[in-house]
Amino acid sequence: MKNISYLINGVLAVAVIILFILFFTSKKGGAEAPSLTFHGGDSSVVLPVAYVNLDSLLLNYNFHKDENDKLMRKVESSNATMNQKKRQAESEATDFQKKVQNNAFLSQERAEREYARIQKLGADLQILAQRMENEIALEQQRISQQTADSVRVCVKEFNKKANYQIIFSNSGVNNILWAKESYDVTPQLIKLMNSRYTPEKK
Repeated sequence: MKNISYLINGVLAVAVIILFILFFTSKKGGAEAPSLTFHGGDSSVVLPVAYVNLDSLLLNYNFHKDENDKLMRKVESSNATMNQKKRQAESEATDFQKKVQNNAFLSQERAEREYARIQKLGADLQILAQRMENEIALEQQRISQQTADSVRVCVKEFNKKANYQIIFSNSGVNNILWAKESYDVTPQLIKLMNSRYTPEKK
């Protein structure tokens, strides 16, 4: 999402520079300043700009919802697996302590082997937890990247007809502190993005 914000801020900066140049170069020789042309497809006749509320878009984009649901199921499954293995390791450690206290081992060597096995269980558990955490992080990154790519593609497609000069992103209070609702094209973009997404058959 940060990449989209940087891209939009960069486009905005370029647009401001172009308008600045046009304004000052138009005054040379007493020529009239060039007028901006607004198109009927714009959300407002005031400025040919629009914004997308990314929070709302992510809540309503079916691909993002489906992928997050799958990710949550994976997290729950990983947690269940970890909890089960943790209980098993704790149970075996407790059992080992009881055997040591009751002198249940036939030899010191046998007790040391069992102690080493219990330690390895704990180490393996930590490795498994780290691996699961990495897998979930990579999955989150994949979902974010695919969603960002979809937004970029669909904004470009949407703007072929809408003909805006700039489309901002708006997440919480980032980039846009306030704007009229007529500039909000989030519902139209959600509709377009969902129409292009085909869920996998279960």
